[in-house]
Amino acid sequence: MKVINLISGPRNLSTALMYSFAQRQDTAVLDEPFYGYYLNNASIENRHPSQEEILQSMELNADEIVHGINSLAETTQVFVKGMAHHYLEQSPYFILNWSNILLIRHPKKLIASFAKVIHTPTLNDIGIKKASELFLFLKKNGKTPLVIDSDELLKNPETYLRKLCALLNIPFSEKMLRWKKGGIPEDGVWAKHWYNNVHNSDGFAIQKSSSQPLPIHLKPLLKEALPYYETLKNNILIND
Repeated sequence: MKVINLISGPRNLSTALMYSFAQRQDTAVLDEPFYGYYLNNASIENRHPSQEEILQSMELNADEIVHGINSLAETTQVFVKGMAHHYLEQSPYFILNWSNILLIRHPKKLIASFAKVIHTPTLNDIGIKKASELFLFLKKNGKTPLVIDSDELLKNPETYLRKLCALLNIPFSEKMLRWKKGGIPEDGVWAKHWYNNVHNSDGFAIQKSSSQPLPIHLKPLLKEALPYYETLKNNILIND
């Protein structure tokens, strides 16, 4: 079996992709299994919604988390939805054994959407710097990840998912295009704060948050984030 490891930033269709893969009969999905570990070990400037509940309900030991993922993959294909900045190690060698996908979004859209929940995000909060570092780490070790873009995905979800599945060497399933409104059992305890758009959808769709303006106080963050986005942009899988 295999582990399909989605490395994303927040507010970036990562939950919709998790819902998509959850519709497959051959796949178990895991929602941000390193979130508790991250909150327990990172230097965080902003308190996260449901932080105490996350810490109390999740495994906090990184080795145990990895062992749990690999053990599950012995019996079924596993799709891990994770945030880039939850990988605190500079060289997380354990992901070299997984099929890695980097999901990116233009930081202007990402930051504007993220700021609706955490009003003064930092570069570490949005994950783009770490995503760039993980791309270079994987490439250096001969495991260059797929890079996909949420805007490209939304142009034609079926075509893009077919391409993605082909590159992952797994069959495409029509079931990946639709899901029932509401949550799924695999949702993290933080879902009530972040997943409203997905819970109100039954498939991939452009959200209202995609066109919201960037607050003036976050323009310096955008300037800081853009060089890391540019590192990844030329590697994006194009939807054509």
